Amino acid sequence: MDSDGEEEELAQLRAQRSQRTGVADLRGLQQKQRQANTTAASFFEEPDSRPTSRPRRSTADIDEDDEDAPAVVDDVDLDTDDIADIQHGSLRAAFPMAFGQQESKVESLESIHAARLRSGSEAGTSAPQVGQAQPPAALTAKSQSASDSDPEDEIAFGNGGLGEPDTETDPYLLPVSHEVALEGQGKVVTSLDVDHSGSRLLAGSRDYSLRMFDFNGMKSDMRSFRRLEPSDGHPVHSVSLSPTGDAFLVATGSSQIKVYDRDGKERGVSVAGDMYIRDLRNTKGHISPCTHAQWHPTDRFTGMTSSDDGSIRVWDTWNVLQKTVIKPQLAKPGRIAVTACAYNHDGGLIGGGMFDGTLQIWDVKGKFGTAASTGVVMPPKPQMIAKQDWRYVSGGGRVLRNAHEPSTEITSLAFASNGHSLVSRGADETLKVWDLRKLKAPVHVFTGLPTIHSETGCCFSPDESLILTGVSAQRDGTGGALLFFDVNKLQLVRRIGTVGSAVAVHWHSRLNQIFVGTGDKAGGCVRALYDPTLSERGVLLCAARKPRTKDPLDFEAPVVIHTPHALPMFKEAKQIRKRKSERDHDDAVKFHKPEVGSSAATLGRGAAGLIGKTGGTLLTQYILKNHGMLKNPAEEDIRAAILRHEAHADEFKAHTAAYNKTQPNKIFAEEEKEEQEDA
Repeated sequence: MDSDGEEEELAQLRAQRSQRTGVADLRGLQQKQRQANTTAASFFEEPDSRPTSRPRRSTADIDEDDEDAPAVVDDVDLDTDDIADIQHGSLRAAFPMAFGQQESKVESLESIHAARLRSGSEAGTSAPQVGQAQPPAALTAKSQSASDSDPEDEIAFGNGGLGEPDTETDPYLLPVSHEVALEGQGKVVTSLDVDHSGSRLLAGSRDYSLRMFDFNGMKSDMRSFRRLEPSDGHPVHSVSLSPTGDAFLVATGSSQIKVYDRDGKERGVSVAGDMYIRDLRNTKGHISPCTHAQWHPTDRFTGMTSSDDGSIRVWDTWNVLQKTVIKPQLAKPGRIAVTACAYNHDGGLIGGGMFDGTLQIWDVKGKFGTAASTGVVMPPKPQMIAKQDWRYVSGGGRVLRNAHEPSTEITSLAFASNGHSLVSRGADETLKVWDLRKLKAPVHVFTGLPTIHSETGCCFSPDESLILTGVSAQRDGTGGALLFFDVNKLQLVRRIGTVGSAVAVHWHSRLNQIFVGTGDKAGGCVRALYDPTLSERGVLLCAARKPRTKDPLDFEAPVVIHTPHALPMFKEAKQIRKRKSERDHDDAVKFHKPEVGSSAATLGRGAAGLIGKTGGTLLTQYILKNHGMLKNPAEEDIRAAILRHEAHADEFKAHTAAYNKTQPNKIFAEEEKEEQEDA
């Protein structure tokens, strides 16, 4: 009876197995197992290097009657269809998920860049184009069809994907198909710079901070590796890297500039000038907030800054000492702030923009300026601190009055490498192109470019065929934008909307990526525009680097602030203070009241610690007391002392006779009835 039950149970198990696997007997199951083992081994070993330590066994050696015995299967060569059937067929569902080929969990670059793809728009439109936008429907359909087809038939997406660039849709080949935002800052980003190799980016903001980004070590979260505050309470107006990238110069709202090395360690700070000295050539530094700073394009030991004190100063960046003081030529006496300054491509020209709309250019090749100590009346030697070993330039150069509207800042200047083109950006909502050979009038004026930031920048493209600048967001809801102007055609060719105002702009020639400093009331950040096909390195290096996952064992000590005598355990009990005051009250020394003399009128230092007690030893007191001149004020009748002059009142009428007619009638208070009754 028991054997019959076991046979029935065994028959049921075999029926379930055949229903689950689709194989009626053990031989078919063994065949599929051999196929599965062969497929699994092919993913980990090359076919030529598979070990053959175990001899093959033919299927005839297997005992067909012993179906429940352990089965040994042989390797079977399978074609591609059989392997695909095993991987995705009904047999794959019978095995655990850890068996066989595993799906790749690493996100592909195509999907990463697709998430950062901007929604394109036609040139000249005002629709915002910068931001985390989803791919268009047409592009999504193309990518879907490309994934279904063979890899050899992959479709190129033009300047919006990973294929060849499409010169028909974008003849300028702008690297603006994708966009990524770097770590945000508290306020608008007003300045940025990238070193010549394209490995590090610096971004200064109005939240008083400067962030340093390293593309070689940065992860996909785009976080900075260091944050600095050059001057507490002063916004960062300008930052500039040296031509070798080993140091950078920072100009803030303070009158002192700072020089840092590549890793953000302070190398030196300039000396603040004496604000009480009127002649700027006698001051050792700026006396007003700095407005702009730029490193020399070829000399790694020279930099330049401008300030609201109306001067441009050239610095020795190694010792952080000024070498030359440039005083622009003014239309009338006074001080006019210099709002922008710039070197040309080789450092032979210096351009300065004034708050009164004046544009001045100096040629600094050769001997430039005169010694500042020439013709100066030197103070006495004990007052000399250091010699005036710097040079001084007053006026000179080429001056162009009313280059921009007066009382508006010239926010930035940019020289072209051809040596005769200059671009100036002004707060009067204009961008002007100048020819240095004919500086009397601009070549072209682009109008309608609103800006509310005094640091709004402009620059040339690497091939100098385009001019870039930004516009600010308006109160009517119009957003900011990054504008591209054709230098030859002198017209707007592309407008890319930004989140907030676009202030700082930089197009790196080696990376072929555009960095834009943006921001609004909510905050600011640096946005990088790139194209996976046209751009290289930069943000592409860190696109696929996942940030480190937080480990459960990570520990960060909480910040605890202890305030002394604020906790109850540090406070003294009131009863203790009362007892202490009671003990002090019983002390005769602490609570002894000094004895007062007979009268303050007696004067004298006194004797034996008593005021006014001299023992009659002073001759002056004795004489005054005998003549009635030394009296006690407490015993004197004040009313009688005043009325004693009434008899001589008529003697003084000669002095007041002119006022007799204008004197008011005297009105005295009437006596009350109670006073009369008492009288």
